[in-house]
Amino acid sequence: MSKEYDNTNRGASFINNRKDKETQPDLTGKINIEGVEYRISTWRKESAKVGKYLSHAVSRVEDQQAPSTEALDEEVPF
Repeated sequence: MSKEYDNTNRGASFINNRKDKETQPDLTGKINIEGVEYRISTWRKESAKVGKYLSHAVSRVEDQQAPSTEALDEEVPF
């Protein structure tokens, strides 16, 4: 008896092993909020006032569309 896993209102972040610049996130992942998929980026930060903390940025996965293939449909001139 297999039950399909419900990922609603859950997510996970993983260490960004491809980080080349300080501006890139330390962790990345996806989170599902009320059935909508979001990409989450997390940076480890530190301030004199509060000490160490995590800073997050969230964007909808559907807003990050793949490059258009419209130009590929046109006839190539060579």
